Amino acid sequence: MITPKELGYYMPAEWARHEATWLTYPKNPDSWPGKIETIYPSYHLFVKMLAEGERVHINVDDEQMLLHVKAELENIDVNMQNISLHIIPSNDAWCRDHGPAFLLNRNHPGRRAMVNWNHNAWGGKYPYELDTEVPVRIHDLMPEVEMFSPGIVMEGGSIEVNGCGDLLTTTSCLLNPNRNPHLNQDMIEGYLRGYYGVDNIIWLGEGIVGDDTDGHIDDLSRFINEDTIITAVEEDVWDENYEPLQKNLKMLNRCRLANGKQPNVVELPMPDVVFYDGQRLPASYANFYLANGKVIFPTYRCLTDNEAAYILEACFPEREVVGIDSTDIIWGLGSFHCLSQQMPAAGE
Repeated sequence: MITPKELGYYMPAEWARHEATWLTYPKNPDSWPGKIETIYPSYHLFVKMLAEGERVHINVDDEQMLLHVKAELENIDVNMQNISLHIIPSNDAWCRDHGPAFLLNRNHPGRRAMVNWNHNAWGGKYPYELDTEVPVRIHDLMPEVEMFSPGIVMEGGSIEVNGCGDLLTTTSCLLNPNRNPHLNQDMIEGYLRGYYGVDNIIWLGEGIVGDDTDGHIDDLSRFINEDTIITAVEEDVWDENYEPLQKNLKMLNRCRLANGKQPNVVELPMPDVVFYDGQRLPASYANFYLANGKVIFPTYRCLTDNEAAYILEACFPEREVVGIDSTDIIWGLGSFHCLSQQMPAAGE
């Protein structure tokens, strides 16, 4: 099978201009047991911030949910001219993982493609029979966009690209036998290169405590430009996250980019520990989302929120840094990056 890379396709960095952001509206009470209603003020604010600079496509289950979401967004003065609601049923809200990956073509700037990876709910942990169909349903809305279906499990939150040939991921997730037990590391790298259009794979180790994805990179380390990586670090040596995050930091300081350079590494502190119902949650500032003109990052009602904001402002001086309370959203074990998937603007 000819891969997208062989046809000139690649996945742009998140900071490249978006045509739109795709979301799937949260509605599953099993994902936020006992407190799903508390997440909506922050979620709706997230949508409002996105709609200030780009179109926002939101998947909903049915006409009743469509009318409800429309009313909720109108109630907080969202720019509804930038909102498109689509009846695409789902099991859950994590569009980063069940939505398609969007690609651009280096040889034909106006051409776009999407990758329909298989989705198995992070190793079969939850129902996913509707989620795995979401990319196909999105493709139905834009049949002119070429769609590739590799036939293996992959989640958008498990990879991070800089648009210049480099990809970050973790062994704890992509080499976990609950994803693709028939594939070894070399074979997985072949899929990453072929379907994301990259040349160089940078492997980190384990994820943070409480992460049910087995270690998604978007809670750990993110490209902020083509040769700089921001990475979460825990300063408390007694904390469970201290050792794995230090190991990842050392790996980053030893790695090389596709251009042969050593990346610049910026350290991002971890927030105070967030517990709910006796469970430690995977709270991390690295789960920020780069919208057009904005950096939208999760906050957790602690003093470190301000430190994280200062660091992100220094990293993105041309963007507005917006913190939105994620203390309730993180009970679902994900935050704003997990909830969103960018669709890059064609022709850039």
